[in-house]
Amino acid sequence: MADTAQTQSQKRKKIDTVLFDFDGTVMDTNEIILKSWEYTFEQLKGEKPDRKMLLATFGEPLKMTMYHFFGGDAEQVERNIEIYRSYQREHYLDHIRLFPGVYEMLAAVKAEGYRTALVTSRLKPTTYDGVRKFEIGKFFDYIVTADDVTRHKPDPQPTRKALQYLRSSEESAVMLGDTKQDVLCAKNAGVISVLVGWSMALPREKAVGELKPDYILENPEDLTGLLASINEK
Repeated sequence: MADTAQTQSQKRKKIDTVLFDFDGTVMDTNEIILKSWEYTFEQLKGEKPDRKMLLATFGEPLKMTMYHFFGGDAEQVERNIEIYRSYQREHYLDHIRLFPGVYEMLAAVKAEGYRTALVTSRLKPTTYDGVRKFEIGKFFDYIVTADDVTRHKPDPQPTRKALQYLRSSEESAVMLGDTKQDVLCAKNAGVISVLVGWSMALPREKAVGELKPDYILENPEDLTGLLASINEK
């Protein structure tokens, strides 16, 4: 079951809205992301990067991470991004899958009447490719991708855009994610942060200080129980 990580200081309303991150939360895209970075490093530096180093960047905007790794001016960064994306375009659908239990989790949340949205820093085409492949679009009332906002996680803009569309308030929403950007985005938007325990981007031992979520959800099947528990409080 979920563990409480910290107590919200502000008064909360009954939870009626659940926001989900995509990569590493709903969809297991870890392998395609790692392989895309490895391909990029091999093309640009002729070497294979350390996967732990790559995992620490999960959730960051691609442009920021690309500049951090390789530097260069704006045009060079865009050329490097195209190397990364060319690998993803060719191999993306072959390397992604839903995390076990996630389909059932989404179905249960929707069946209980919660408003739902997918809030991701991934571009729209590959986000929708994954949503269509696994037929999960019916579980979301709204989808926010990197193409739909001008600022990205941990900025609260993506979360606030979803809440505005759903006509929900930050006091009545929770957000599930697997990265430090997800936790900080939730905090910056004033919604309850839930770190999922089935990914690899933000290990529990590093989820401390400003990265400490309000809750940790170990298993997808426990989400509806967590929501009920929060509402009972």
